[in-house]
Parts: sequence; structure tokens; C-alpha cells
Amino acid sequence: MPFVTALILAAGKGTRMKSDLPKVLHKVGGKPMVEHVLDAVRKAGIEKAVTVVGHEADKVKNALGDKTEYVIQEQQLGTGHAVMAALPAIKESKGTVLIACGDTPLITKDTFDKLLKAHFTSGSVCTILSAKITNPFGYGRIIRNPDTSVDRIVEQKDALPHELAVDEINTGTYCFDLKWLKEAINKLTVNNAQGEYYLTDTVAFFVSQGLKVNAFIVEDYQETLGINSRVQLAEAEKVLRMRKAIQLMERGVTVVDPQSTFIDAEVEINPDTVIEPFTFIRGKTRIGSRCTIGPFSDISDCQILDNAYVNRSVIIESMVGENCTIGPFAYLRPGTRLVERVKVGDFVEIKNSVIGEGSKVPHLSYVGDAQVGRNVNIGCGTITCNYDGKKKHPTKIDDGAFIGSNTNLVAPAEVGEGAVIGAGSTITKKVPDYALAVGRAKQVNISEWATKKEEKNED
Repeated sequence: MPFVTALILAAGKGTRMKSDLPKVLHKVGGKPMVEHVLDAVRKAGIEKAVTVVGHEADKVKNALGDKTEYVIQEQQLGTGHAVMAALPAIKESKGTVLIACGDTPLITKDTFDKLLKAHFTSGSVCTILSAKITNPFGYGRIIRNPDTSVDRIVEQKDALPHELAVDEINTGTYCFDLKWLKEAINKLTVNNAQGEYYLTDTVAFFVSQGLKVNAFIVEDYQETLGINSRVQLAEAEKVLRMRKAIQLMERGVTVVDPQSTFIDAEVEINPDTVIEPFTFIRGKTRIGSRCTIGPFSDISDCQILDNAYVNRSVIIESMVGENCTIGPFAYLRPGTRLVERVKVGDFVEIKNSVIGEGSKVPHLSYVGDAQVGRNVNIGCGTITCNYDGKKKHPTKIDDGAFIGSNTNLVAPAEVGEGAVIGAGSTITKKVPDYALAVGRAKQVNISEWATKKEEKNED
């Protein structure tokens, strides 16, 4: 492929979003909308990308990092002005420039591929990505010559009645010959009602020079929809969510009800896994084969290996090993690692801990900052008391230990291999291997106490 630079226009505020966040940073499918555009550009084989930033530029830079180069558009004076600001960043004297909008997260790598191919094969200095829609009101119309080349783009307010009847519209995505784009940009003026530099005015310049302008009609017009409001953001989310569900199902994943399942764009799931309704799978989560996830589960940035079962639980930045069972109503916080065949039952919270192979935390327990060995049983109501008000302290439970119900392990704590702790104990000292530890007050029975209390109340 000849040298191509992508220019992503992302300088606007997006006033209709009614947000302090720049419009292009609003997330759809789990990542900022402008990142979707950049990812599609990269997948199309375009290595050099320049993003035009303006409003809250630092926030956009922080979000995208080194995925792109940046130029600043100090004043937002139209799309032509944005390209004026960006062109000095392209040092090459010739090549192709792909211009896309940072608020079109539905556009795909395949569409960029087809647009570039149409541009290279048509011999045009400019190829417009166009779309045919049933209600073109508000869009610039593509007016073609008898030979199908483009004669001009007519804006809604300037169009004659027969031009308003045209259903082919300009989407705001283009391919330009770099040399001619640089020349045309210098010819733009602000002689219009908005007082802005319009990139579309380059088309009139090219035609006046006898140069060919082409338009390539996108197959799915939804790909080109710009996001300008929260309503449109939700609509795009729905499209991306369904697109992701279809992709997964085609690869052998069962998504029981795609309409009520929310899976981010970068999630990976292996075949024969079942995703049940009302489940959220976010970020860069990776899920193995033959798992059952859901219903009503929320998983973010996790690795879940084969044959895991997660029921009505929340898991964040954790690793779940093979054949683990989680839930219902478990909460795995960041830093949790379940090795293999681990059971985490109802109303259990685990944080920054490793739970060894075959161990069980069946219900109503909190395990924090702990190293738990193999085949350990942690009884109902057990708490690792890891925080002293200033610092967090570790707990270590060795292989085969049995922790009785309602135990408090006051960290730093260590329970030896095969040790047993009696129910209701508070453990403040190391428990040796295979020892029985009982740390509770001696039971005292006061005879007739209840009867005497009742007689006193009657007096």
C-alpha cells in the first residue's frame, strides 16, 4: 500500500453532550469513541496517525497516549482549519491522507480498506466516503456528473429542490492526494455564514482544476454516524454490543440473550463458553472455554480460565483458574488469584489474595492480603483482620488447614499446615502445624438468671 497518513479530527467540545468531558472521550463499547477510530485505522495498515486536538487537549492526549501523534487546533474554525493545523505534521511531499472524524466509533477497518482501494484505483485526487440514507435532511448532498464523478457537495441550506431530493450524503470521511490537498487547503476562505474554513470547499477547487473527485458509497451507513448527544451515544453502544455478540457467537460462544448482555469491544472469549443474560464483561477480560458466566455478573479486566462457573458475582482485575466455582453474590477485588478448583461461595469478599488449589471459602467470609494454601477450608463468617487503622498486614494459611466458623485472624497471622482452629476463635498468635487452636473466652453459665430477671421486671 502506498504511504498513507490518517488525520483524526477530534478538537471539538461537543456541546450537545452537556459534559465536561471532551466528546470524543465518551466511552462506547468500553473505550473512548476516538480510540475506536484509531484502532480501525491501525487495523487497516495505516501506521502514521495524527490526531487534531483542541478542547481539553491534555485529557485526550492522556487517554490515547502514544497511539497517535498530536497537533493543536487552538481555535475551532471548521474542518478545513483543522486540516490546516495538521498538515505541517506530515513531512512527506507525496502520498495519501485519510481524514476521519473522532466521533464516528462505528466505522470499521473493512470500510477504510475499501475506501482506500477505491481511491487508489479511481485515479482521483479526492475520494469521499458517502452514504445513501432515507432521510438525508441536514446533510451535504453528493452531486455527481454523468460519468459518476463528483461535481460538488451542496449543503442543505444551499441546495435547490432537485438537489434536496438526492439521497447520497457526505459522511465527513475522505481520502486525498497529499500534494493536492496541501494546495487546496491554501485556497480556502471564510466567505460563508459560519465564518469557518470548510474542507468540503476543496472539492470545488479540484473540479475547477479539471481534477477527478470520486465518491465511494459505504455498505452500512450506520458506520458513519457521528455521535453528538447522549441519545446517539446509547444508539452506538447498542450497535457495537450487537456487533460484538455476533462476532463471539460466530466463533463458538453462546450468548443466550444478546439484547441483555453487555460485552466490551476488546473482550476475548473462547468457544463453548456460555454468557447468560444481564452480564457485563468489561475492559480487556479474557475468558477460556466451557465456562458459564452469569446471569447478573459483572467482570472487569480479568483472566478466567477453562471450565469456570461464575454466578451473580462481581470480579475486578483478578485471575480465576480452571474449574473454579464462584458465587452467587461473591466479590473478588483487584489482586485476587484463584489457582484451580477453588470454591468461593455466597457473600464472600476476597481482595489481593491467592487461594490455592482445591481450597474453599464457602460463604460469608472476608479474605484480604492473604496467602491460602491447597485444600484449605475457611468456615462461614471468617475474617482476616488485615487493617490496623494505619497499615495492611498479611495472613498466611498453609495447606490442609481447617478454619472454623466465625474465626477472626488478626494479621499478621500464620496458620500452619493441617492446623485446625475451633469455631468462634480470635487468633492473635502463630498456629503450629497440625495443632488445634481455640481462642475464645471460657463459657460461664449463671443459673436461674433469666427467671430472676423476669421477677425483677414484674416488681
